[in-house]
Amino acid sequence: MARERKFTQEELYQATKQLLLEHGYEGYTFTLLANQLNISRAAIYKYYDNKDELLSEYMVYELDAFLRQLHEISKVETFTGQFDALFAVLFNDMSLYQLRDMGMQIVNVNKKVAANKRKISELHTRLYTSLQQFVDQGKQEQKIRDDIPSTMVLGMIFQTVNIPNTEGLQQQAWVKKLKEVICHGIFTTS
Repeated sequence: MARERKFTQEELYQATKQLLLEHGYEGYTFTLLANQLNISRAAIYKYYDNKDELLSEYMVYELDAFLRQLHEISKVETFTGQFDALFAVLFNDMSLYQLRDMGMQIVNVNKKVAANKRKISELHTRLYTSLQQFVDQGKQEQKIRDDIPSTMVLGMIFQTVNIPNTEGLQQQAWVKKLKEVICHGIFTTS
């Protein structure tokens, strides 16, 4: 019997990400994953009973990595610097938003998936708390108006990733324009 090739968690997650982006949730299979990693499907089934176990675990991994990036933002001294860093994180990897939407399709709930869904929920709570602190700091520094609800500020910031770049601007120029609109609105000063 041939010896199974080993794979790292990082290799597994990178292949999962690539295949999800290429084939979507419905098209993602352990057969595709095994082929991508040059291993047998049995090697994957040693660790996961089904794709939802793997995908929910992968979503925990991605969300945790995103939170670590947000934590680094809090180390920036000024609110303006944090705001710029937040936009850099938000627009660093646009595929994360596609993956998030695919993660919502996970329906096969066994104990492992249920545990991962609880972790995802906890991470979302941490994400919201972290961002709430960001907005509170902006209000304390009088960079964000006090009369605008914090949830509205956060919603506006996060919805910018869903605005299509139909102008075809380079990513950096597009993000700069979005930040200008968030910070200064759409009206001229005259």
